[in-house]
Amino acid sequence: MSLAARRALRLIALVLCVAGLAACGKSGHKAAATPSARTAADAAPRPMDSQAGQIQVRELVTGLRHPWGLALLPDGGFLVTERVGHLRRVGADGRISAPLAGVPAVYARGQGGLLDVVLAPDFAQSQRIYLSYAEPGDGILAGTAVASAVLGEAGLSEVKVIYRQEPKVDTENHFGSRLAFDGQGHLFVSQGERTLRPMAQELDKLQGKLVRLNADGSIPADNPFVGQDGARPEIWSYGHRNSQGLAIDPRSGKLWETEHGPRGGDEINLPEAGKNYGWPLITYGIDYSGQPIAESVGQGREGLEQPHHYWPKSPAVSGLAFYTGHTGSAWNDSLFIGSLAERNLIRLTLDGERITGEERLLGDLGQRVRDVRVGADGKVYILTDEDEGQLLQIEPPKA
Repeated sequence: MSLAARRALRLIALVLCVAGLAACGKSGHKAAATPSARTAADAAPRPMDSQAGQIQVRELVTGLRHPWGLALLPDGGFLVTERVGHLRRVGADGRISAPLAGVPAVYARGQGGLLDVVLAPDFAQSQRIYLSYAEPGDGILAGTAVASAVLGEAGLSEVKVIYRQEPKVDTENHFGSRLAFDGQGHLFVSQGERTLRPMAQELDKLQGKLVRLNADGSIPADNPFVGQDGARPEIWSYGHRNSQGLAIDPRSGKLWETEHGPRGGDEINLPEAGKNYGWPLITYGIDYSGQPIAESVGQGREGLEQPHHYWPKSPAVSGLAFYTGHTGSAWNDSLFIGSLAERNLIRLTLDGERITGEERLLGDLGQRVRDVRVGADGKVYILTDEDEGQLLQIEPPKA
């Protein structure tokens, strides 16, 4: 892509961000308050309506600077990432830490910064966590990266970068990125194509690819492109635009992914090994200019996978979480998805893998929902992506 074309893409992205459109990361120029936290017992509940009955919403943390990723700790506390590069620990006792030491340097521009956080499968023994983030390179270059580290009370130790998106490029958007373990010791890392659309189809590059690693960053021998000339062995699937949600279905062990479309065409995919999910060759969206995507041949083509579900109008889907195993709950067998553009929480009802219903929650808050997690107690936790973002607890409707 020419320098002039890249500058034109940046200008379009800047205009969209200023306009407050869906997928853009906000700059956060407004001075943020010092975060404060409280226990659920101390937080006054706010009743809100849902299709299944009244829910109770509690503010556990306020004043976060564009929080992005949330991990639930076994002791009832939380880890929260802030896109500016902060990782904070929130205690079950309502205390919130200063930014933890040892977090890798991040590229906090555009949609870049500190992104997801997940616990290692053996966290109870190892205290190991994983972070995804936009990693600065030479000059203005950057790329999605993943680091592992051991969590301590005041900071991280044994920090090791286990994955780097290559090549690094000079755009500020579409870093992804979510992390998910599959129950067999494999770590999935979602990424965007960095607004360089053709890269999503180029197997010698990592932009626009879902990658699969072992927990130490090594490459599983059964990855689909291992040993193939001209293809990166990390790749699990390709043709992705900007994946901002990953979750394993506890009922089946299958991976589900949410992905931003352009103007329209947000998707849910169930990515399988070696398959091509089409971007930018097929899409249900159009360019932000109102014109068709230049590389697109339409909404379908032989050899390219169709989405499991799509939205003609983009809600700007973000994190997702399954709500299963709570047979007494009206929300059992649901999939929760954050929405940035519509500023709400989407609940999809499931019959197996089939989506049978859809509702919007938390619309009265008017906040961008960036991440969602489900606790073992059946409560739902979300992060709102704002200058003074919040961690909220949602108590489901009574059965």
